[in-house]
Amino acid sequence: MQRIRLRYTKRGRLRFTSHRDFQRAFERALRRAEVPMAYSAGFTPHPKVSYANAAPTGTGSEAEYLEIALTERRDPETLRALLDESLPDGLDITDAVEARTSGLADRLTASVWELRLDGVTVEEAEKAVAAFNAAEAVEVQRKTKNGIRTFDARSAVAELVAARPQADSHGDRPLDSACAILRLVVRHETPAVRPDDVLSGLRAVADLAPPVPAAVTRLAQGPFDEESGTVTDPLAPDREAVTAAPPTAAATASATAPSAGTA
Repeated sequence: MQRIRLRYTKRGRLRFTSHRDFQRAFERALRRAEVPMAYSAGFTPHPKVSYANAAPTGTGSEAEYLEIALTERRDPETLRALLDESLPDGLDITDAVEARTSGLADRLTASVWELRLDGVTVEEAEKAVAAFNAAEAVEVQRKTKNGIRTFDARSAVAELVAARPQADSHGDRPLDSACAILRLVVRHETPAVRPDDVLSGLRAVADLAPPVPAAVTRLAQGPFDEESGTVTDPLAPDREAVTAAPPTAAATASATAPSAGTA
C-alpha cells in the first residue's frame, strides 16, 4: 500500500463548499482519474481518505491537506495532475508527496489567515489591532451545541497586523472603497480560536464592527516555529525522507545489471 499526501485549495465561490460537498467531489475525481484506492473493510467500504483540519464553510483556503491510501504505486506528481483535472476550478490540487513519515495532522499546529474588512479603513483596523495585541486576555463567546461558551481569544494569537490591500487575489470584491487587510497567525489550541473569534475580540476591545462580513482565507497551515513566528510546510519532512531514502532493491538491480550485449 502507498500513501500520498495532497495539498488543495478552496478558491472563489467554492469557498462556500461544505466539507461534505468537497468529499463527494473528491471521491468523484478519484473515480474519474481511475486512482487505485484502498478501501475500508465492513459492509459499506469507503475509500481510505484522511482529511486534516478542514477550513470552515464560507472560508477560502490555499492550504488544505488530506491523505489517500493506494493499492498500487503511483507517481505523486502524475497523480496530482490527474486529480486536479478531475476537480472543478477553485478546488485545485497544488502539491503531492509520498507519505514517508507519520502524523501529518499532528504537524498542523498553526494557521496563517487573511481577513479582508470592507468598509473599514486601515487606520481603524490598526487602532483595533493595537488594542487587541495589548490585552492580556480577550474573552469572547461562541454558541455551541451545548450552549454559550466563553473563552480567551488572545492567547492563541501569535501575530495580528493590519495592512492596506495590494490586490484582491482571494475574492471578488472591488478595491474602490475603504478596505483593510488583517494578517493573523493563530496556534491550533483547545478550544480552537477561529478568525471569527478574533473579529469578536476586536469588537469587544475596540468596537470594530465591519459593515459587511469579512472575506477570510487561510494562506498556510503547518508546524509553528516559535523562534521565527512562522508557519512552515507540513509536507517538508516527507520530501526530505524521499530525498534521503536509499535506492530500492529494484532500482539497485537495474543500475548494476549488465546491459544487453555486454560480455
